[in-house]
Amino acid sequence: MEQALKNFFLFLSKNKSFNKLAKKYGLRLGGSHFVGGETIEQAVQTIKDLNSKGLSVTVDYLGEFVDTEKVAVERTDHSIKTIEAINREKLDAQYSLKMTSMGMDISDEVIMRNMRRILEAGKKNNVFVTIDMEDSGRCQKTLDIFKELKAEYDNVGTVVQTYLYRTEADIDDLNKFSPNLRIVKGAYKEPVEVAFPDKKDVDESFKKIVKKHMLNGNFTAIATHDEAMIEYTKQIAKEYKIPKDQYEFQMLYGIRSERHVELLKEGYNMRVYLPFGTDWWGYNMRRLAERPANVAFVLKGVFKK
Repeated sequence: MEQALKNFFLFLSKNKSFNKLAKKYGLRLGGSHFVGGETIEQAVQTIKDLNSKGLSVTVDYLGEFVDTEKVAVERTDHSIKTIEAINREKLDAQYSLKMTSMGMDISDEVIMRNMRRILEAGKKNNVFVTIDMEDSGRCQKTLDIFKELKAEYDNVGTVVQTYLYRTEADIDDLNKFSPNLRIVKGAYKEPVEVAFPDKKDVDESFKKIVKKHMLNGNFTAIATHDEAMIEYTKQIAKEYKIPKDQYEFQMLYGIRSERHVELLKEGYNMRVYLPFGTDWWGYNMRRLAERPANVAFVLKGVFKK
């Protein structure tokens, strides 16, 4: 049943008609539980609220799969405005983005021009930028672009997904760049040819990747709500005397919010992934696919309106 629900929500995440409706009617369709507002101004206020609790943030202007250069440039401009707002408002925040939103599927020229504009803005405003990982078909290109940009900029990191068979080899390949990596399990529907189908195998891969990257001496963002993975990370850090400034935990806005604060009180660095914008449908559906129990949160939000 749970797998059927997961597949259902992943199917919905790519439904253009529902995405269009979600943009039309805004967050009142249930998006507000996982999304920190529709505008930069609303996101800034949400970040300030999180910062006041001692929580760091990485903010993401929602959007993906852009197919025109005009829209890609608009998304790039909006990203730069968000980065400038982080600096102007003195927020404890980084910036995350999906390169399909900046034109990766259009051409190499478009994506590289837009990414350099964003990273230049990040450099100027002292804001770190993380390139999110998308589906497996775009994994190699994402890593190739990351490596090219990492040779030019210090303020860029990326993401690896432990449900992919290839990830351990990617960690070895990326190590020479001393990368800042966010480690996640993965949230896309992938064929068994490229990804572990069973949770226990994904978990074991997650542990292996976290340990390897931390022992390589690179900064590691452990992005999970799974308590077993959190405890494993703590054990590895303690056993190998890994300093707390070399890693942090990351969790999604709106999920296990009380645990965010608990980890902070335990003395760990904690960062909240905060998306905002009107293009929230696909993001929310993937959150529901990851944990169908989240449906209750969304329904509660809808019927409150």
